[in-house]
Amino acid sequence: MSVIRIIARITAHALPIVFATALVTGASAQQPAPSPAPAAKPAPKPATTTAAVGNPSAPQPTLLGQFGDWGAYTASSGGRTLCYAIAKPSSQATQPAGRPRDPAYIFIATRPTENVRNEISVIIGYPFKPGYEASVDVGSAKYAMFTQNDGAWVKNPAEEARMVDAMRKGSDLVVSGESGKGTKSTDRYTLRGLGQALDRVAQECK
Repeated sequence: MSVIRIIARITAHALPIVFATALVTGASAQQPAPSPAPAAKPAPKPATTTAAVGNPSAPQPTLLGQFGDWGAYTASSGGRTLCYAIAKPSSQATQPAGRPRDPAYIFIATRPTENVRNEISVIIGYPFKPGYEASVDVGSAKYAMFTQNDGAWVKNPAEEARMVDAMRKGSDLVVSGESGKGTKSTDRYTLRGLGQALDRVAQECK
């Protein structure tokens, strides 16, 4: 499957969730407090399953530009616009080796109507172990990620802007996770081109 078809699949499923969540929660619900109620967290996550590619009624993404390993995209649904930078891992490892996984991505979204800027989420490619906290390492900094199904979000919203800044300045990022079946994964993402992709996203979604 081509990259653009995969991105279309992600966007087609992400937009209805994003915008439905925004209508229910309002602009203040970019991310909730990490506890004590993680189940209440909004789910504006991209997903690599259940969306039918080729459905003419599904929102289709437009490539704004490819910057190194990062693509900048935009898509609209119901008069609302989603802009995002997205990348896939440059390398992946699992323990035990050879366990099957769906595609993994990191996704940085901006939704101007909801006053959401640079919201970071990860699709890991398998259902996380229930209650598990994933981690993201950017240089010497480590960030905890709240998980739900196959998605992860920054646990402490106050850290998100610092994390984006560290990613702009860094060379790579490592996502560590564990599945409900005990499979551990380590995904490395190259950050080359991220700053340019985010600048293009900001230009499109002002």
